[in-house]
Formats: sequence, C-alpha cells, structure tokens
Amino acid sequence: MSTRRVTVFGGTGFLGRRIVRRLLDHGFAVRVAARHSERVMHGGASAPEFVRADVGDDASLAAAVAGAWAVVNAVGLYVERGGLTFGAVHVAGAERVAAQARRAGVARLVHVSGIGADPNSASKYIRARGRGEAAVRHAFPGAIIVRPAVMFGPDDGFLTGLASMLAGFPVFPLFGGGHTKLQPAHVDDVAEAVARIFEAPAPAALYEFGGPEVFNYRALLERIAGHIGAKPVLLPVPFALWRALGSAAEWLPRPPLTRNQVELMQQDTIVSPGCTGFAPLGIAPRGIEAVLGR
Repeated sequence: MSTRRVTVFGGTGFLGRRIVRRLLDHGFAVRVAARHSERVMHGGASAPEFVRADVGDDASLAAAVAGAWAVVNAVGLYVERGGLTFGAVHVAGAERVAAQARRAGVARLVHVSGIGADPNSASKYIRARGRGEAAVRHAFPGAIIVRPAVMFGPDDGFLTGLASMLAGFPVFPLFGGGHTKLQPAHVDDVAEAVARIFEAPAPAALYEFGGPEVFNYRALLERIAGHIGAKPVLLPVPFALWRALGSAAEWLPRPPLTRNQVELMQQDTIVSPGCTGFAPLGIAPRGIEAVLGR
C-alpha cells in the first residue's frame, strides 16, 4: 500500500466518487473532502478517509490538504442558487483549493474543468470554467488541467436519460438543428486517467478526454434510438426556446434541464487537435455501447 495520500475535493460526485475508487485501486491513500458524506463510495483496496470541507472556507481547505501528496479538484456546480454561483465555485473556490495545496507543499494538483472552457465566453458557466483554469494556474503554476467531454456511465444523467426519453416519446425535440458535435467519454475511463496521471513520471500540463467517436447531436440520438428499438420523430427546436425552458426548470429541486446545459449544446465539445488525451496513459476509451449494450 502506498503512503501517498491524495485529497479529492468533490469526491462524492458523478466523476469524483469514481476517481476515489480508482485511486484506491491503484494503491493510493485517499481523503475525500466534501460538504456532504452520504454519497461517498467505499470500494477498491480500502475505504477512504472523509473530511468535511467547503471551497469557500480556507480553514477547512487547509485541513483537508494537510499531509497530502496530491490533490484533485472535481467540484462542480451546474445550477446557481443563492451564494453558490459559478464564479464562487469554479473561480474563487478553485483558486482557494490551488492556493492551499501550494501552501501545503502538495506535489501534484489535478483540476477538473471541461472541454470548451473559455474565459471570454458569453456563457456565465463556460466563462467561469475558463477563468477558473487561469486562476488555478496562477495559484499553483504546475497544476494539471483535465478537460473531459460530456461523460456517460451506468447512472448518468445524460446517455441513460436520453435513452429513457427516446423510448417514451414518439416525438423528441432536438437542440437547434441537432448539428452540435459531441465526443462522449465514459466516466470510468476519465477516472482511470486521473489515477494514471498521478503515476506518470512526467504528466502533461493539459489533457482533454473524449470517447472514440464524434457525433452530431442528431446522429447520437439516432444511434441511441437504434439500440433501444425506438423510432421517434426528431423535431428541431430553436435554442431561444430551450434557454427559456432551462431558466424555468432551474426553479425545480432537481432540474431536468439548466441554462448552462443549453449553452453547452450550442458549441462543439470535442477534443482539440493535437491535445494530449487517453492514449499516452494507455487507455483505449469505450464507446457508448458500453452502457447501451450491443
């Protein structure tokens, strides 16, 4: 068992809990730092340690990174509520994590962002992701940025949700004309990649992780529908209407659609040409059939 401890912020989330499991499987000691403990997954070689921490509280961050060899920041926010804003979490919070990691003498920091992050975007969410990357690099110059494409997995809110809706509705609305390009990545492949980054002798400064296929949105829906035997009519719906629906849905406790999801669907989210991805880490990414079945 390695004595190297990795603190994982956001270790109870969709990606974060898989990162925790993969790190344990690779022999790391893992400390999960999160505001809530009820979704921590205990698996792998041993159980993780849990500490309560908040990216808005320097004292809790300092305690969470104390004695850590490495840190992962996988904290994500998809709907702004009260003081929890994209800027507070993805920019100021990310900078605090990075600053505390550097102050504690942490050797490696992996910051999870997303493909398409852009500090100059008109979208608040996408802009915060881009500004967050810059803030992290300023606070921790050697930080490793990880940008996954849209992720899918057995309990995701993306691929399995689309399959369920395509099976239940004879007419299915498209985002715009369905031309936006996506490169979905399996969440477990991304988690495994993060674990291997910590084992790499000289990791890259930036990774973008996408699956083996690039789809436009219409083609992705057609592939999913074909797998489940559905034949819905795909109806183009203007993005202006989607934004209005997303705005209204955000008032629900668990919104099925948010404005930032609509904004993300207005731009391609595919791996940039020449960007380091899965291959140098020895990972052959799985396609969507890994969840849909063949």
